[in-house]
Amino acid sequence: MKTKTVYICQECGAQSARWQGKCPSCNAWNSYVEETLVPSPGGKTPAVSYQEDPVLLDDISLNDEKRYVTGIAELDRVMGGGIVPGSVTLIGGDPGIGKSTLSLQIGCALSAGGLKVLYISGEESVKQTSMRAGRISRGETKSLYIVNQVDLNAILDYIKKMQPQVVVIDSIQVVYQPEVQSSPGSVSQVRECSAILTHTAKRHGIALFIIGHVTKEGMLAGPRVLEHIVDTVLYFEGERYSTYRILRGTKNRFGSTNEIGLFEMMANGLNEVPNPSEIFLSERPDDTTGSVVTPIIEGTRPFLVEVQGLVSNSNFNMVRQKAQGFDVNRLALLIAVLDKRLGLNMQDKDIFLNVVGGVKLMDPAADLAVALALATALLDKPVNRSTVVIGEVGLSGEVRSVSQVALRVNEARKLGFERCILPKNNLKSRLEIDTDGIEIMPVATAREALDLLNDIEENR
Repeated sequence: MKTKTVYICQECGAQSARWQGKCPSCNAWNSYVEETLVPSPGGKTPAVSYQEDPVLLDDISLNDEKRYVTGIAELDRVMGGGIVPGSVTLIGGDPGIGKSTLSLQIGCALSAGGLKVLYISGEESVKQTSMRAGRISRGETKSLYIVNQVDLNAILDYIKKMQPQVVVIDSIQVVYQPEVQSSPGSVSQVRECSAILTHTAKRHGIALFIIGHVTKEGMLAGPRVLEHIVDTVLYFEGERYSTYRILRGTKNRFGSTNEIGLFEMMANGLNEVPNPSEIFLSERPDDTTGSVVTPIIEGTRPFLVEVQGLVSNSNFNMVRQKAQGFDVNRLALLIAVLDKRLGLNMQDKDIFLNVVGGVKLMDPAADLAVALALATALLDKPVNRSTVVIGEVGLSGEVRSVSQVALRVNEARKLGFERCILPKNNLKSRLEIDTDGIEIMPVATAREALDLLNDIEENR
């Protein structure tokens, strides 16, 4: 049997007869890996066969699809209200962050609800999985089946024989198709196994969960076509040695991609955090410089986070600008605005920014809080503890209006904050804001906001 050596791009799955430094299809660098292909005995390449006949669009029932509710509120929110039968969900994240724990908790919760669940563990033995299930189980798991298997054909036989309603694959990188003559975890194996499993789930109405490893760059290992095959992509975010985990949906065909779920890793598994604002602000020090609180929106959910800035004299010829949880390019832009528009000399300083709790700020409404955190850190002036800051900062130093300002202000008021600095153009939404117990302080520029913070502290 004659073999063939090809080079396959790990990002898009493109093939080439020779190695290339840059993929011509997706422009990714150093993404080609060498693989040896052996044709199947029949001379055909394994493929997914679709045998369903076309149907009229008008004949398709438009009734709302029933969802499987897990009872894990944070997960159900991210999934769009529950798990849709026949959907395929890909869960990715760094090693040890909690992918397998969450998947097993999903299996236990659905099994406790009366659904038949098949958990296929390719990396752990049945006893190891049982020991972990014993720690995290919240109820009876009489319909949860566990098997250690990596052969795709055997997995398909289990699915055909048992006819489960939910299947969990842990993980796709260790599953292999014998007809594909390449090692498990290769581009060909991951792509072929995922396509066959997805087709099986769609055809039989099975809710399928696939766990995928990530690369050093934080991307899902394997071809990017894997993300296009599935219906939902969930990423676990957070520091490995921190107790808090953020579950973010980057793709969801059955719900919003802006929702997040917050969990705390404990000895008994991942516990939900119903009020993130109190968690993120619980250890905030009093009368400190460079600490500003801002309300952000993730999907339909507002919560408050603390932004910490530190500015120090540089001991090297080249200054450092480091950010944890905030875009470095956006940080450089805000530093330039502070230097040019506010006259703050920051070009020869080392600047560090941290978002407490491992949250990644992508909301532009946090710009003003970041700018004021750096400015007060440079000027060594404390920030009033009862003040929150909202606003997007433009290149001219102007403070631009933000969306859903009423939700942000009302969340700050509920947690006892007494003042809110926000863009002047957002005053048109003032009727929607419950101002009972909180003072609204509009500003037009970042300079006004900084002066206002100083006045609040001096008059305290």
